[in-house]
Amino acid sequence: MWVKLQERFNIPEVAEFFNSTEGLFQLVVWSRNPYFNACVGHHGLIWRRRLHDIYIPVAIDHETGDIWRDAQGFARRTPYEEGGEMLVKVSSKEDFQGYWKNPTATDKKFAANVFVTGDLYYRSGDALRRSPDGKWYFMDRLGDTFRWKSENVSTAEVAECIGKYPGVTEANVYGVLVPGHEGRAGCAALHLSEPVDYTALLAYMIQRLPRYAVPVFLRVVKASTHIHNHKQNKVPLRKEGVDPKLMGTESTGGERGCGILVATKGFELQAF
Repeated sequence: MWVKLQERFNIPEVAEFFNSTEGLFQLVVWSRNPYFNACVGHHGLIWRRRLHDIYIPVAIDHETGDIWRDAQGFARRTPYEEGGEMLVKVSSKEDFQGYWKNPTATDKKFAANVFVTGDLYYRSGDALRRSPDGKWYFMDRLGDTFRWKSENVSTAEVAECIGKYPGVTEANVYGVLVPGHEGRAGCAALHLSEPVDYTALLAYMIQRLPRYAVPVFLRVVKASTHIHNHKQNKVPLRKEGVDPKLMGTESTGGERGCGILVATKGFELQAF
């Protein structure tokens, strides 16, 4: 979005911050040229070394939505290039201001005995990766990533790809349960600004996404759904799934303007 904004309003520089509400995991990027396009933060060599054992990505168990742990109960640190849920090493729970009068929710933000007995980490709840030259990229919010065909699918990456297609104002991607299949199939709720050639859209996705990440279902909606902080709201769409009888029972806007398109095994679109 930066490039369009800069071109439209002649803005030479863009600064962005990425951090949790509580501020224990925070990134900043100041973009003066295309080098920083699409990243949410940047660390030079000195900061990468200083934070190597403080900002740590770990593998995620996408079946449970929790940190993956081995038979001994310890997590697996992943390479920065691969990414994972970002943990922040803390000395005690006092480093986190906590949730007002909600100690249970506060405790859930911490993970203990992650790599060794007795250690303590703050859980960001966000999956990110970092390139070798220090650029950070957002992958997904924990719980949004789903497994399909034994592969992990990042809803943010799929939505970014589809959102660049002409006529697509916004794509909200989520996983849905399909009877007789393990994991969740991909579904993209599309808010359109103009009619779209779905066959061409499908070919576009196949060229740019791994086959397992191409949405099996496309849903056309009349308006995008967001929560109070403008983040996409996937919960009602995920609850409705792909049952036409449930369209509009959870999401706002009712049933009007909603439909389902299915990408079959042969990657041909069929509507019902």
